[in-house]
Amino acid sequence: MNEAKLHDFMGRLVTDMGGAALMANVVIGEELGFYKAMVDGRPVSSEELAEKTGCQPRLVREWLNANAAAGYVELDDGKFRLPEEQAMALAIEDSPVYVAGGASVLSALFLDKDKVVSAMRGNGALAWGEHHPCMFSGTERFFRPGYRAHLVSEWLPSLNGVVEKLESGAKVADVGCGHGASTVIMAQAFPNSRFFGFDYHAPSIETARKRADDGGVSDRVAFEQARAKEFSGSDFDLVCFFDCLHDMGDPVGAARHAYDALKPDGTVLLVEPFAGDRIEDNLNPVGRLFYAASTCICTPNSLSQEVGLGLGAQAGEARLRDVFMQSGFANFRRATETPFNLILEASK
Repeated sequence: MNEAKLHDFMGRLVTDMGGAALMANVVIGEELGFYKAMVDGRPVSSEELAEKTGCQPRLVREWLNANAAAGYVELDDGKFRLPEEQAMALAIEDSPVYVAGGASVLSALFLDKDKVVSAMRGNGALAWGEHHPCMFSGTERFFRPGYRAHLVSEWLPSLNGVVEKLESGAKVADVGCGHGASTVIMAQAFPNSRFFGFDYHAPSIETARKRADDGGVSDRVAFEQARAKEFSGSDFDLVCFFDCLHDMGDPVGAARHAYDALKPDGTVLLVEPFAGDRIEDNLNPVGRLFYAASTCICTPNSLSQEVGLGLGAQAGEARLRDVFMQSGFANFRRATETPFNLILEASK
């Protein structure tokens, strides 16, 4: 027994346990408006924050103490303040690094624990639609800031000739669109183009239609409940898969259907979680997050569907390339990347 190694591991384990408990506090603080009430950066007492938010002062004090211990807020002469940098992640929804709203995905991991255990002991299947509703809203809020920050300004321009088509008027399919965040963002940026969002989860399609109305783009956006291998339409200039292909039971079939639905000079935009091609490449904080989420969400969903390929959230570029080569595509490349995403392009 190496006692130093044991102590080091216990330190990491306690840190992770504290982080998990703190994430529950983040979800609570986001829902109750604590972070937004502190966004001006001024020091507040627990009583003042409780009065601002209509909450119980003693519990607010304990919440503030937890956030101060974690470095999420700062203790300032007996009061607490939210620094500007932390506010970007915890309070400002238009920030490209806002994550507080997406933390409810983590709530679903615990709320759905019994379902995951049953999947582990059974055939591995847990369909997306069987998760707690906070999974769907949390997923939208987790990914939307990144889409707002990068999709129009970086990802689409990294594709060959796609922006020019979108500006003049293109036909676009957004497969696995969820609540439609990516679809609406593209439609707002390119008013001459038409957008069609598809998702097999009916409640998400209903929400997506509301998002299109709220975003003022319902005249050029349509949402339809459909599976990735069965969505309607043809002659698309662009088919998009945002953070969803690895969740599918038959990603080869989905890519093949996209191939058939594209124009001869059409393009697929594939956005996937950042990953290397070897497990060793992903033994890092990003890989830890995505592997853990994939254990409870992505891989069980794939195993619940036909084929059940189970790519997982850390599939990596080589496996994704193989999916598209099997589907008939002649060209596949990494167009760009972020610390959290691979942005890949496929064409005939």
